[in-house]
Amino acid sequence: MSRLLAPLLAVACAAATPAAGQNPHALKAPAPVLRLAADEARPEKTYKAGDIVVAAPWLRATPRGARVAGGYMTITNNGGVADRLTGGTLAQAGRFELHEMTMVDNVMRMRPLAQGLEIKPGATVKLAPGGYHIMGLDLASGYTQGQTIKGTLVFEKAGTVAIEYTVGPIGGGSGHSRH
Repeated sequence: MSRLLAPLLAVACAAATPAAGQNPHALKAPAPVLRLAADEARPEKTYKAGDIVVAAPWLRATPRGARVAGGYMTITNNGGVADRLTGGTLAQAGRFELHEMTMVDNVMRMRPLAQGLEIKPGATVKLAPGGYHIMGLDLASGYTQGQTIKGTLVFEKAGTVAIEYTVGPIGGGSGHSRH
């Protein structure tokens, strides 16, 4: 046993643990409590428009002065015909675009999807960093982690659906941990 762990274990073993319903502060020598909490998963928000279901929309927080922001989500088409995400809006953004990132000759390339993004019947399309995503351009102000930002998505068949994006960390994921 490590020389560092032995004293800690001795203290923990000598300390008392409270019985169910007992106040731990009433004990003469309460055992130390260490609570490990994984990134507490917030319930994922879902939105529905016709046969389309949009799940867990989120934006990356933006650095000070940034004029663009990336957004991500999962879109499922529960219908029997294809639909197409053609556009949308994003609060504080002057423009909204759909983009795709790909690797070409070891170079990451990003291009707008002028014709939108097809969601085939029964398919799920994930908009994620390094792939399909939305771009908010000409931002009036940036996004801060923890904010909720309103927006819309426009589908050819399902129409317009109002959604709210959760703003995650600048360089990370959505904050919805799957560990």
